[in-house]
Amino acid sequence: MIKEYSENSTSARFVMHSGNKFFGGHGLSRLSTYPINTFVYNKGAAQQVVIDEITYTMPGGCILPLVSNQHFRFKHPETLTAWQFNREFYCIVEHDTEVGCVGFLFYGIRHPMFIMLDKDETEEMLHLEKVFSSEMVIKDNYQGEMLRTLLKRVIIKATRMAKAQCESYSEFPDERMDIIRKFSLLLEGNFKEQHEVKFYAAALNKSPKTLSNVFALLKQRPPSVLIRNRIILEAKRYLYYTEKSAKEIAFELGFESHAHFSKFFKAYSGTNISEFKNQR
Repeated sequence: MIKEYSENSTSARFVMHSGNKFFGGHGLSRLSTYPINTFVYNKGAAQQVVIDEITYTMPGGCILPLVSNQHFRFKHPETLTAWQFNREFYCIVEHDTEVGCVGFLFYGIRHPMFIMLDKDETEEMLHLEKVFSSEMVIKDNYQGEMLRTLLKRVIIKATRMAKAQCESYSEFPDERMDIIRKFSLLLEGNFKEQHEVKFYAAALNKSPKTLSNVFALLKQRPPSVLIRNRIILEAKRYLYYTEKSAKEIAFELGFESHAHFSKFFKAYSGTNISEFKNQR
């Protein structure tokens, strides 16, 4: 079952999948005019999910947030429920003071994030699933606002549960961890052009050394490593899912030359570009 709500005037889209054996995400291999964020709810048994060609085990009774540029496929997609929405339907960046998920659930530095539900949370999620299903068939002037309200509830619930299960959030206050969230969002928006820690530090009103010290205090990997990892991840996506040449990818990712990009890729991925492409 696939049920969709859309608004022609704003291009807003909200889609609910339930029992859809073709459910998956195509990432860079099929770019959409509607960048979509996704919540996947696995109410059944554990199953495999492949995200950007890496296989993980998705536990039963959990929620998995995914973003539009990720390529993903599930072993048994027909057993899942998923909610997808674009920026025009609900902008998580503009509503971050309300939901607090940007740079954590979405566009964060921890991937993938399997959010486990306890018995009470499972019952509430099953109830929300039923309410969503009911609202998807009510075609009136209130439908969009009702769906947004329900989606916001899912986002807040997922954020609360994820933070409670995150060691760093349990140990440090949200105010400190917000530095990590803000860095994550900055990184997602700028990694193709900005490869140096000093750019992100300046944007956060800190020196590069201070920012690195903050990350160490909060038990996070250094900003320089996170920047490199994000660039490598995107490079691999281009190599896996597009026909772009190494020279074109180098340009896309802000490198001055193909040679510089090739050296960078070999140093931080452990293999050269041609070998990696042959592994596809």
